[in-house]
Amino acid sequence: QVHLVESGGGLVQPGGSLTVSCAASVSIFSINAMGWYRQAPGKQRELVAAISTGGDRNYADSVKGRFTISRDNAKNMVYLQMNSLKPEDTALYYCNANLGIYGVYWGQGTQVTVSS
Repeated sequence: QVHLVESGGGLVQPGGSLTVSCAASVSIFSINAMGWYRQAPGKQRELVAAISTGGDRNYADSVKGRFTISRDNAKNMVYLQMNSLKPEDTALYYCNANLGIYGVYWGQGTQVTVSS
């Protein structure tokens, strides 16, 4: 069982920056795929960014060049740094841990609202 707790969401103006964090209850050293997803009202949940144990990163086209995902295996933390935020980035952001055959785990989400 893996518990994920997100934090750092909030209200930010367009063009601003925000970093959301994900704390895992277990060591993430061997969890190959850690990621961030988001879900806006009336829309499906979508992948924002993912990172492997080797540091390979994958981003949605809509956030490339603006968002950066990182992981600290020693602290069991995953981060999503978001720059140049736009109103369309407003969503509930979820942390995800994909353990393959051992299951997929989600946090409860943290709200990010981009508005003036």
